[in-house]
Amino acid sequence: MKNNNSPLRHLPWLLLAIVGACALGVVALRRGEAINALWIVVAAVAIYLVAYRYYSLFIANNVMQLDARRATPAVLNNDGLDYVPTNKHILFGHHFAAIAGAGPLVGPVLAAQMGYLPGTLWLIAGVVLAGAVQDFMVLFMSTRRNGRSLGDMVREEMGRTPGTIALFGCFLIMIIILAVLALIVVKALAESPWGIFTVMATIPIAMFMGVYMRYIRPGRIGEISVIGVLLLLGSIWLGGQIAADPVWSKAFTFTGVQITWMLIGYGFVAAVLPVWLILAPRDYLSTFLKIGTIIALAIGILITMPELKMPALTQFTDGTGPVWKGGLFPFLFITIACGAVSGFHALISSGTTPKLLDNETNARYIGYGGMLMESFVAIMAMVAASVIEPGVYFAMNSPAAIVGGDVVTVAQTVSSWGFAITPDALQAVAKDIGETTILARAGGAPTLAVGIAQILHTVLPGENTMAFWYHFAILFEALFILTAVDAGTRAGRFMLQDLLGSFVPALKRTESWTANLIATAGCVALWGYLLYQGVIDPLGGINTLWPLFGISNQMLAGIALMLGTVVLIKMKRQRYIWVTLLPAAWLLICTTTAGLIKLFDANPAVGFLALAKKYSDALANGQILAPAKDITQMQHVIFNAYTNATLTVLFLLVVFSILFYALKVGISAWGKKNARIKNRHSMHCRMLDRGLQSCSMT
Repeated sequence: MKNNNSPLRHLPWLLLAIVGACALGVVALRRGEAINALWIVVAAVAIYLVAYRYYSLFIANNVMQLDARRATPAVLNNDGLDYVPTNKHILFGHHFAAIAGAGPLVGPVLAAQMGYLPGTLWLIAGVVLAGAVQDFMVLFMSTRRNGRSLGDMVREEMGRTPGTIALFGCFLIMIIILAVLALIVVKALAESPWGIFTVMATIPIAMFMGVYMRYIRPGRIGEISVIGVLLLLGSIWLGGQIAADPVWSKAFTFTGVQITWMLIGYGFVAAVLPVWLILAPRDYLSTFLKIGTIIALAIGILITMPELKMPALTQFTDGTGPVWKGGLFPFLFITIACGAVSGFHALISSGTTPKLLDNETNARYIGYGGMLMESFVAIMAMVAASVIEPGVYFAMNSPAAIVGGDVVTVAQTVSSWGFAITPDALQAVAKDIGETTILARAGGAPTLAVGIAQILHTVLPGENTMAFWYHFAILFEALFILTAVDAGTRAGRFMLQDLLGSFVPALKRTESWTANLIATAGCVALWGYLLYQGVIDPLGGINTLWPLFGISNQMLAGIALMLGTVVLIKMKRQRYIWVTLLPAAWLLICTTTAGLIKLFDANPAVGFLALAKKYSDALANGQILAPAKDITQMQHVIFNAYTNATLTVLFLLVVFSILFYALKVGISAWGKKNARIKNRHSMHCRMLDRGLQSCSMT
């Protein structure tokens, strides 16, 4: 008879853990010689698999005590609109597509300024101990509370005052995040007929998949997956043909303003229509391209085994880097954001996902597993940024004001930092990818595209293949980020309904089309306004709030983990509160330190108040400082700096208000003998093949 408890069944996992530890040791400790990029991939994959097998299972069984018999909100409230029991693989695709936005692509690329080592270590440790734990915990809590939003759960567990504070703070942060993500999409798709056509094609394909799965062939997941992938690949190929055609390319070429209005309209429609019709199938479809591209990149690394050309540590760990200012602590952890831990995920895990979960036990696969997959994307982004020449990296990401505006000056400046590069080399890279220049392509996305193109071009060499893979990578990034915008808008609608429902209860009813339309219009109008202003004015709209993206995102994660700690105390599982308390404490330390530095640092490149003073003094002396070109823009820069300082103070007050109430409620609940949690439903059900059979209150 087979013994399932035999220690031998753990032997393969032990060997995998040893492999991961050895690979990580090579990455962290080897000095003075080139490191193969494959070591990073092996270390990450091994640690992720072991963490999922053991740590997430420990959390599921001991900390949360997941129960397959407990009916989920999707089963209890199945309305065919927002609450729809969904196949776990479809839901994984939706959840992954929703959480995996710009962060895992851009954050690690920017963090590579300090070398590949600090970012790699944080990506691996951060996701295992913080990021995946947060996503899993919030999904669990929301599922047990009828799919409520993060702010609404704070109100239920801590009281009306902290709940209202959390709802307001979370919604404001969500609007900033959505506008930032949307701006990246607009920049990626502007004047890009290939990208526009392919992204637009995914909408009717997704709607066809939704109808197919619901009415034509219910339950045939594999069947429609094959059909959807073939249609997606066909749209990618056809998009390339359209881009090459002089007539059709003009028909699908749009300006940034035009794409802005298209994006606003799409966000509204996707947030209002039934989730099974467009949002879930489109996200599932996009996941094939996302994961497929990342796996192809991993295979490319396995085949080519490129060396990491970026040093393990650069001289810019002291905070003087040209790409972004700030020391390794705390700004590396703020910059990387989503690949390790992201507060935005808490809004998705308490937004659309818990309303689609068909079985509580699948929360582990979707919550913890989905975040591990996103972190792997971030690892691949770090590798892609580190295998290109450091001179190319800094030439692309450094502003012209620092390195100059022509290839000769840029090459001299970057070489003076110890990263040798020639003007001819910079021009050659631009020619290879089909661009006129690669200088001052800040933001991380173009650099990632060059890294991806370089790896895939090595695997599949040929004439013009470098340019093909570069533009494919830009398309990949746009599609990658867009899925976070539509799902985030729907989650934002839920949050706004919870917030407005505090004053007008009728607006809280998600089954009401009137309430849905009002809340969706409000959410889209807010992020749409910031986006539009940011597109037409380089110093306006969301460009004003861009510096707050990383800090506010991590503050949100801290709030989510504080709530998780309070819930565990109320459930009388104090012995396990370290699971959420330790990452919460770390995030609070990082975000508070970063917030105070951004407020009061004397360096105008770092501190908001110092920046405002610098421009105010210059304006008083009749000087015009870059990037401003006239007095009006000088005043705009000053206004932006004070706005960012004010919002930073506001976000810090929100976080410390929640911390105060979390301590108050947690200490009060600690000494009570009985568990006191506010489950919105506590119904146990027999779940059979045909669905919900019988239920009883517990």
